[in-house]
Amino acid sequence: MKSQEKTGRNVTVTDAFWKGKMEVIREHVIPYQWEALNDRLPDTEPSHAIENFKIAAGEKTGEFYGMVFQDSDIAKWLEAVAFSLENTPDERLENTADEVVDLLERAQGEDGYLNTYYTVKEPEKRWTNVRDNHELYCAGHLMEAAVAYYNATGKRKFLTLMSNYADYIDTVFGEEEGKIKGYPGHQEIELALIKLYDVTGNEKYLKLSKFFIDERGKQPNYFDIEKEKRNDKNPFFFNDSYAYNQAHLPVREQKEAVGHAVRAVYMYTAMAALATRTNDESLKRASETLWENVTQKQMYVTAGIGSMEFGEAFSFDYDLPNDISYTETCASIGLVFWAKRMLELHAHHKYADVMERALYNGTISGMDLSGKKFFYVNPLEVQPEACEKRHEKKHVKPVRQEWFGCACCPPNIARLIASIGQYIYTQTENELFVHLYMGNQTNVTMGGHQVEISQQTNYPWDGSVLVTVSPEAEATFTLAVRIPGWARSARVKVNGEAVDYLSLLKDGYVYLNRTWKKDDTVELDFEMTIERMQANPLVRANVGKVAIQRGPVVYCLEAVDNGINLPAIFLPRGSELRAEYKENLLNGVVVITGEAERLNANAWGSELYRPASQTTETVTIQAIPYYAWCNRKPGEMIVWVNER
Repeated sequence: MKSQEKTGRNVTVTDAFWKGKMEVIREHVIPYQWEALNDRLPDTEPSHAIENFKIAAGEKTGEFYGMVFQDSDIAKWLEAVAFSLENTPDERLENTADEVVDLLERAQGEDGYLNTYYTVKEPEKRWTNVRDNHELYCAGHLMEAAVAYYNATGKRKFLTLMSNYADYIDTVFGEEEGKIKGYPGHQEIELALIKLYDVTGNEKYLKLSKFFIDERGKQPNYFDIEKEKRNDKNPFFFNDSYAYNQAHLPVREQKEAVGHAVRAVYMYTAMAALATRTNDESLKRASETLWENVTQKQMYVTAGIGSMEFGEAFSFDYDLPNDISYTETCASIGLVFWAKRMLELHAHHKYADVMERALYNGTISGMDLSGKKFFYVNPLEVQPEACEKRHEKKHVKPVRQEWFGCACCPPNIARLIASIGQYIYTQTENELFVHLYMGNQTNVTMGGHQVEISQQTNYPWDGSVLVTVSPEAEATFTLAVRIPGWARSARVKVNGEAVDYLSLLKDGYVYLNRTWKKDDTVELDFEMTIERMQANPLVRANVGKVAIQRGPVVYCLEAVDNGINLPAIFLPRGSELRAEYKENLLNGVVVITGEAERLNANAWGSELYRPASQTTETVTIQAIPYYAWCNRKPGEMIVWVNER
């Protein structure tokens, strides 16, 4: 199996679309979340996360407050800071992060253990409930943050602290006599240990990650063993099934995505990464099987996953309701992580297409354009009054929130956007793959030569991309550029000359093998057709409806543009749809307009029912990118529109 190496830490993003969002993260989100972590935001749910660490360090008195996984908010904030520092050095921000690392050091036990919930609240009960209490989850997020901070700053302190923690965990869990043969209830440490292995080269961390993956789902189930030890006689809340934790079967026997969506995709990410590093064909096959199930049967058109509020979970194939969808922001972010690892296994456009769909739709919808309000749940249809009054829609918020008691999503989206450059490319020894199109500059080593790569584009509003390749000396290697799955047609030129790209196409990538010289260019032009997307007829919620998509961007209708009662709008099949860029709307977006028919409620009077008759009026509709909804006047929203 030919694995692909990691690239991206030296990418400078110059893209108008993504650089603007990265600036929002750096200038607004990271400072805003720092205030939240220190309980300095008025009229919001307190975090107490920093205070918990001070109590654990013996510097303050008081009780632990928050979720059992409150430590992970600090970890994800530190990771976002690290990625931000990679892009834009900031001495003051780095000093603040260093102070947090110092606090973590003071809170860490002599044996390497670091968890404020157990240190402060239940110090005698470590590792007695790994099913529910997120010890290994928090450890994993801290490890990921440490790796990112080391890569960004070169400072080893945080990395050493978390290596010590991983070393301690390795003495607790494993196959050897006297160790716990268990695994986390919330997967995360599995993928973190692989990152720790990548940067340290310590095989112990890779082995421990593999143990957690291999042990999961074996019988007798470890969660039952520890449950009996703590004398817990209650049935597990998720229909007494460990499918919630993906622990119902060994991972290689799992064929369908079930249970908590974030836990699932974090585990799938680790499985794919392990398959790459250990040449494990059985893990590779399992990863591919699960990928097909998720993306072909359980994924929304926005790349949202996890349709069910109960358990924040997958439900069943083709069950994709729009108005009660859960589609947690973190789940789409996890889908991006997984797609990247699948691309390392095998460069196929189907993985990059989903990664791109998630990045432009189901992830960034979780944050408003200012970076100060957030969605935990990302529905595809909203009626504010129903969210307020119907119990089954209580989880759907018609407006973004300033913060959450369970605040996993805001720092998660911050670390994703801050690290966006790491998703553009991957490489092997002699092949550089271009997965995403956005303005950037980077340097890679190909065939022993330094090569400068740059992209210029107005993506996602325009399908033209210019890639410039400048090796320090003439170098022979392959540049593989992706043809997006949504593109009906494409044109490829090298140094101005058209290329018969279809003859060079493999799995959606055009393999351009040549001897490259300074300032060689590759021009790509993808047709940006406005598409009316249909769902498989087995998706009952969308029968007779279409979603509007242009390039990678999915669109929606809002009441602020189209009036109330959006389900009364019908889009005729022959109606022409037009694209127009509006610079002063929603930070600059392409909108879609066209003629539609609306049922005329005024023609009904007070009647509730009557014989069918035609009572429609012609209206002009305007659709905006789904990610940008609820940034103006709150109100109704729909993605799927009736068609006739």
